[in-house]
Amino acid sequence: MRGHGWIKALRQDDARQVRARIAELERDLIATTPQGRHRRFEAGHELRNAKFRLARLEQCIAEIPEKCRR
Repeated sequence: MRGHGWIKALRQDDARQVRARIAELERDLIATTPQGRHRRFEAGHELRNAKFRLARLEQCIAEIPEKCRR
């Protein structure tokens, strides 16, 4: 059975990946390259979802104790 530290490390890794995706989506939205309206809408929608997921992951990480007390 794996402990809290392992789960916390997984959540932190997930959060890093989501942060990287958020940065990529923000660059795509700011870029001067011509994008179709639909693509910008999809990127904006995905960005909104990624920010929500990141907030939930950070909340989850904050609630996981560093060490389990017995």
